[in-house]
Amino acid sequence: MNVAQLNKDLNVLVLKGDMITAVTQFFADSSKTIDHDGTIIEGKPGHLKKMEGFLGGIAKVNGITLHDEASGDNISFSEFTFDFDMKDGSEILWHEVLRRTWKDGKVIEETYFLN
Repeated sequence: MNVAQLNKDLNVLVLKGDMITAVTQFFADSSKTIDHDGTIIEGKPGHLKKMEGFLGGIAKVNGITLHDEASGDNISFSEFTFDFDMKDGSEILWHEVLRRTWKDGKVIEETYFLN
């Protein structure tokens, strides 16, 4: 399957808020994620743990919007807006670009850029 289709399929899960399945299905075991603040998570287990903690803090999903996506040979970009009310009373409104590097049908690196 080509990167464009893999990215579209992954984005469908993100739009549903099913980030755990997205990571489980599409990320390589040795994947790396890089947050907008420079935090690096090495490996799928660490990424899953981080996602579970973050998702567990969400009280309400107000919206997840995919604005655009693009792909090349082994790289893809997805532009999202995430709007969440958190259990601690805070609100998250992120306009974010996700850059994914792919190898053998799996994400090996994902970097988050906030606007």
